[in-house]
Amino acid sequence: MLLFSYKNRIAFNYILSTGLLISVVFCTIYAITLYSINKHINDDILEESSEYLEQIKIDSNNAYLIQVDQWRESDNNRVNVNPVFVQFLDNNNKLIDKSPNLKGLQLQLYKDQKDNLFVDSYLNKKPIRQIQIPLFDKDKKVGYLFVAMSLDEATLILTNLRNTLFIAFPLILVLLFFIARLIAGRSIKPVTLITETSSRITKDNLKDRIILPQNKDELFVLSKTINDLLDRIENAVEREKQFTSDASHELRTPLTVLKGTLEVLVRKPRSQAEYEEKINFSISEVNRLNNLVDQLLLLARFENQKQSLRIEKIYLNAIILDALTLYSSKIKEKNLEIVNNFAKDYYINSDNYLVSTIISNVISNAIKYSNQNGKISINLSKKSAKTICFISDNGIGIPATDLDKIQNPFYRSNPTLHPEIKGSGLGLSIVERITQLLDIEFKIKSKLNKGTEVFFVF
Repeated sequence: MLLFSYKNRIAFNYILSTGLLISVVFCTIYAITLYSINKHINDDILEESSEYLEQIKIDSNNAYLIQVDQWRESDNNRVNVNPVFVQFLDNNNKLIDKSPNLKGLQLQLYKDQKDNLFVDSYLNKKPIRQIQIPLFDKDKKVGYLFVAMSLDEATLILTNLRNTLFIAFPLILVLLFFIARLIAGRSIKPVTLITETSSRITKDNLKDRIILPQNKDELFVLSKTINDLLDRIENAVEREKQFTSDASHELRTPLTVLKGTLEVLVRKPRSQAEYEEKINFSISEVNRLNNLVDQLLLLARFENQKQSLRIEKIYLNAIILDALTLYSSKIKEKNLEIVNNFAKDYYINSDNYLVSTIISNVISNAIKYSNQNGKISINLSKKSAKTICFISDNGIGIPATDLDKIQNPFYRSNPTLHPEIKGSGLGLSIVERITQLLDIEFKIKSKLNKGTEVFFVF
């Protein structure tokens, strides 16, 4: 398990790339050294050959013999310092002379195709490099000059270099592995810190946060992203707890009222009118409870993101008129003036049920919070490719300090000031969730005792 830890994998991958690079460098060093040695030997052989060619003269009495009177006195006889082997052949390939260091040996003659070319061979089982140069007199071959040099020293240098590189390569890789492992361990220390912090975070402890690294690198971004995620999770859990608490309270209220009403009914006999009154009141509370449950279920679907959209072409005018028809009895009860400004038919592509829900909720709020004999204005207009729905009332309004809270579930602005107005505080919360889901721009403006304005931009 330790071998395949993240730290070891980083070190191993680093070693793979570094090993490949080192092998290329070593091969390049060896190739350059090999080329340099071979070039140096070839240049020495050519230099020696040029000196001998300058000393060779053809005998005027015998064009097939080569005069080599002075070549034995030349510097090339210092064979112990720099072993150079020289020999001469006549046109019949018979030996004329050779350097003393050849002793009883003789350089090999190759076919004409090898003339003036360097050939690696062996002399007394020792590696040598030689060149055979044909000698001409008036375009007639009269013999050969052979010059060879020992490759012992070059072979020894290349062998030592190769062995050194072979031994150094694994040692360097092992050393680099431990260095890379140490550096990787320090590099992933923030990851270890993230793991330790994450292990301490549970559903009952969402307060811990990862300490951000000093360097604003990828690990800094990762740590910050995780902290932001934890913030969202904590907020979601807190909202869920608050939602559950508020939902329990809102459900308990109508149930308590129902229970109290029914208990009053069974205490003693009542008249027919009293029974009808209490039963109708109970039915209204059941309807209120049923509506509350429907709204809670709708919110739950948004929370779980299981709401499936059915996008279709819908008639926005009809949705508004249907909502007004639905609340016609309440409109008459408050004697409200409804001003419709529909210059033409307006169609949008959206989910019919969800759009009906947000329009109905806003109109319901406008009716609910309007004063007696109030006025509600509804306007539809078109601007470029956008359809704008404007709904306003001149009711009790909302304080500026509460405008950023009214879209929270179960929040109601100053409910004690208007106890006659019943509500759950879920309407605008549902409107906000639906507009986010349908990508509808939603704005609300309000002034206390002046009224409220709501904008939808489809």
